[in-house]
Amino acid sequence: QVQLVESGGGLVQAGGSLRLSCVASGRTFSSDDMGWFRQVPGKEREFVASISRTGGYKNFADSVKGRFTISRDNAKNTVYLQMNSLQPEDTAVYYCAVSLDRYSQRADDYDYWGQGTQVTVSS
Repeated sequence: QVQLVESGGGLVQAGGSLRLSCVASGRTFSSDDMGWFRQVPGKEREFVASISRTGGYKNFADSVKGRFTISRDNAKNTVYLQMNSLQPEDTAVYYCAVSLDRYSQRADDYDYWGQGTQVTVSS
C-alpha cells in the first residue's frame, strides 16, 4: 500500500517562504518519479514541479520558475518543494504524487496521491 503524507503548509505573507515535505512509504522510493501539483476550488489540478527518480531531471511550471525548487532525499523517502517569494496566487492545496511508469508533468500519469496540504498566502 503506497502512502504519501505531505506536511509544511500554512499561512504566510506575500514574499515569504515555505518548504513542503512529502514522505512516501510502501514502495522503493528511489524507483519512482515524483511530482507536486496544486489545486484551488473550482479549478483543475495544476502541475507545479517534478523530479525524476535519481533527481537528474527537474521541471517546473512557468508560473513558479525561479521561485520554487524541488529536491528529494531517497534515503529518507522524502521529496521537498521549497517555495520562495510566495504570492497570493500561489494559494492552493498542494499534493505530491508518484508516477510508476513515466517521468511526466501530466496529472493523469501519476498513480498515487497524498491527501494534500493547504498553502495560503496573504497580501
